[in-house]
Amino acid sequence: MKTHLAELLETVSERCIECELCQKECRFLKIYGAPKSIADRYDPCHRAGHDKPFECSICGLCGAVCPVGVDPSRMFLEMRREAVRRGYGDHPEHSVIIGYEKRGTSRRYTWYAFPEGCDTVLFPGCTLSGTRPNRIKGLYDHLRQAIPRLGIVFDCCAKPSHDLGRESSFHSTFGEMKEYLIENGIGTVLAACPNCYRIFKDYGRELSAVTVYEALAKNGLPANGKARCSVTIHDPCAVRFDESIHVAVRNLAYSVGLTVEEMPHHGEKTLCCGEGGSVGFLSSEFANSWRSLRKNEARGRKMITYCAGCANYLGRTSPTIHILDILFDPEAAMSDKVKVSKAPVTYWNRIRLKGWFKRNVDAAVKRERSISGAGNFGKKGFTL
Repeated sequence: MKTHLAELLETVSERCIECELCQKECRFLKIYGAPKSIADRYDPCHRAGHDKPFECSICGLCGAVCPVGVDPSRMFLEMRREAVRRGYGDHPEHSVIIGYEKRGTSRRYTWYAFPEGCDTVLFPGCTLSGTRPNRIKGLYDHLRQAIPRLGIVFDCCAKPSHDLGRESSFHSTFGEMKEYLIENGIGTVLAACPNCYRIFKDYGRELSAVTVYEALAKNGLPANGKARCSVTIHDPCAVRFDESIHVAVRNLAYSVGLTVEEMPHHGEKTLCCGEGGSVGFLSSEFANSWRSLRKNEARGRKMITYCAGCANYLGRTSPTIHILDILFDPEAAMSDKVKVSKAPVTYWNRIRLKGWFKRNVDAAVKRERSISGAGNFGKKGFTL
């Protein structure tokens, strides 16, 4: 029986017509060759073949531009998983992002609070909670006007492990969280981070995953004034094929008075910001090439995005604003006066934010996750 990787290699080899469209879009493919040639040369028995996939952003642009419907990013992700299975995927450079995930799933940083009758939770994600804690408070209070019994979950979705091919770690960590939510009657997760949304959408199928941007577009915005100017929008690659989210974000922008001028790459064909797949830890050249492309397409215009990670990374070279900053404080956002925290302050912010919610949300069910990964847990309380 063929392995999943063998099937993907065969599919890419047979269907890729080497038209070079994906190579024109991606520096990684421009250097290493067409997906077919990479698939044909791949040898799982040699260490050298296992390093290359970790330099791909697995952003999916290659699949978006492919005229015959091939998605090479799936092959590269499976190559990463094979590298981990064979003991070749342990790169010391990844210790930073793996440590970030472990902290995010630890007792110190996690907090689950479900009011009586709660079936929907806000899942802010790690980066947004650390960089903009007050925005999370405002977002939660506003969403509660339409969802009075809204709960809150501070935890990490384990996407770093997912993208690094650490399947066992990912499934045990995310799986434990998913089962806890289901056991306690949660049916809908409102994700503020597009990456968290992608994980819940793909792996939490018993749950309904919705972005907070869709919820805000449907239920209305806080009355915080207008921001009348022209901007462009960077769509995170995690949601490149989710048109309903692209539309919701643009409608939110229009609602506060913004005029949107699209970049050549947007929506389904958006560019990676440069952080995708944790590529920067091994190849800053590939990561920076994405950011440079985005800067060139923005042409000095302010970029609006709805991923805190994208906002941080793109913001190092181009004026970039998170959509929530525009919605909740348009005047400060457009005048570059929004306070955005950086590490190590972000970790302290997350701890303080957790404390604020512990004091201010009357929860019938609550817990701190004391372990990362699989384990026994009580239906109505703390992890055992």
